[in-house]
Amino acid sequence: MTDFRETRTSQHEEGRTQRIATFKATQLIWLFLGIIEAIIALRFIFRLIGVYAENNFASFIYGLSNIFVAPFLSLTGAPASGNMVFEFSSLLAMGVYLLIAWGIERIVYVIFYRPRGPVSVRQTIVDNHTNQQSAPGIRRTTRTQSPTGTQQTSVTEQTHTSPPGSI
Repeated sequence: MTDFRETRTSQHEEGRTQRIATFKATQLIWLFLGIIEAIIALRFIFRLIGVYAENNFASFIYGLSNIFVAPFLSLTGAPASGNMVFEFSSLLAMGVYLLIAWGIERIVYVIFYRPRGPVSVRQTIVDNHTNQQSAPGIRRTTRTQSPTGTQQTSVTEQTHTSPPGSI
């Protein structure tokens, strides 16, 4: 006697791919903000501890961060003592870019996010018994659940087929 049982389960949820795309877009927004904030923070720390601008790495950070800090440089003064400078404009730029990124992320979320809908689960179970008393059968079960799991509908079909070679 040979017995085998095969179970295949598939799920379908409306809006799932759009939710994943929205999530990835918001992750990219926060990643870009993190990179910009890190560059500006390095600039702030380097200026605060008086790192020499002639150093290759320091000049690279100053040149890269200047793109983002330049609009804010003339807003406030920068108290200095020797080479050490406390740049309020760098802190202001970090705050402004944080607010801009948060606003863009919220806009993307509001426009493109779709709430979770009902989940359709289809499960197919194939039982094959090569026994004289029972014929092979296919049992299909379809279940639909709400996101909270409160509603469930089950439909079961059973089809008996004759084994190969018998007519």
